[in-house]
Amino acid sequence: MDAQLANDARVFEQSIIARQEAVKEAITSQQWEGTYQVLVNPSTRFQALADKLNAEAETLEKASDEKARASLQKEFVELDARVRLSQVKDAVLLAVTRLDHQAKLQKCLAALKTTAISRKASELSEKVVSKELAEALNREFKILGVGQLRVSLQSRSDRGKALHKLKLELPQSRNPVEILSEGEQRAVAIGSFLAEVGLSGGKGGIVFDDPVSSLDHRRRERVAKRLAKEAAQRQVIIFTHDIYFLCLLAEESKLAAVPVTTQSLTRRAEGFGVADPDLPFEGKNTSKRIKALNAQHQTIAKLHRNGEEQQCHKQTVDAYFQLRMTWERAVEEVLLRGVILRFRKGIETQRLAGVVVEDSDYAQVYEGMTKCSNYAHDKAMQGGVAVPEPEELLADITALDTWRVDIENRSQAIARKRKV
Repeated sequence: MDAQLANDARVFEQSIIARQEAVKEAITSQQWEGTYQVLVNPSTRFQALADKLNAEAETLEKASDEKARASLQKEFVELDARVRLSQVKDAVLLAVTRLDHQAKLQKCLAALKTTAISRKASELSEKVVSKELAEALNREFKILGVGQLRVSLQSRSDRGKALHKLKLELPQSRNPVEILSEGEQRAVAIGSFLAEVGLSGGKGGIVFDDPVSSLDHRRRERVAKRLAKEAAQRQVIIFTHDIYFLCLLAEESKLAAVPVTTQSLTRRAEGFGVADPDLPFEGKNTSKRIKALNAQHQTIAKLHRNGEEQQCHKQTVDAYFQLRMTWERAVEEVLLRGVILRFRKGIETQRLAGVVVEDSDYAQVYEGMTKCSNYAHDKAMQGGVAVPEPEELLADITALDTWRVDIENRSQAIARKRKV
């Protein structure tokens, strides 16, 4: 229980024995020096430990006795109550039967009054349905940036029927279409839908078709954030042609730790609305754009071999236009490591750890962009500029891809070095 006390007791015992021997020798030799050193007696510590143990034992004994006494007292009260009830059992049963019958009659009387029905129906609808819906609507409006709009509940009763309606509080009792902008009306519609879905209690999937048309960029950000949050509760399918909104959705979903799957709908020989697992060219990252350009080069090379000069010329001009877009994307995504991206509202300064722009990078970007610009404009489309052969186009695509790989390797090494 106390290792130090046990050790001190052994030391004290040895000191007592040593003093005893010294006293015996002093009696014979009459040399008493060294026999009167002060010894540390641990007896008081032993007594304190004993007192502590006694106090704990007393506390435990009291608690044990109190619990047993309480249990016996409870049992005694229960038995006493049963004895007393048995003496008036018949009277009690009769009273219970009468009171139950009386309560049923009271309910019948109350049910015959339409006032009570109306009042109860209004109360239940206001508390359980309408009030909750009004609160949900106001909450959604605030999230979507139309918090200045409020919904109020208006109720009335007509011959036992509870009538309720939710009304937007607008100045001069105007209609929403007369005072709200198209974007505000769209935000109100989205908020109303989400409020109803949230109160339905189900977790079924929901589908939005271009939900941000007529919305400014700030409200688009709010809608993207709100839909990403909803996607944590249910499947959310969104159709949009807005690349900026798509990037916002991806960013907000990443922040909300919600997985995202993207597809695009294209028109092909087999028909319209064909699902493609890849995004359109504008939505692809640099590596996927280069992959798409390589596929396009194969088509151009085939056209060239078949002697279809006009179509080959058109496809080559389009390829250089897309190659220029890929260079621009590479500058954002690869050279600048995604510190700043179009269609993203934030600036990720931590990515600067891997950013280094050398003179050779400037020269290669300038050369690549300049060459693409020579062919990716109206003049080339009109045939005023001779476009490169397919082999030269492939070399330009490969040059960009090689530069991309080199920059990514260099940036990763530099980032590791700077973070050490």
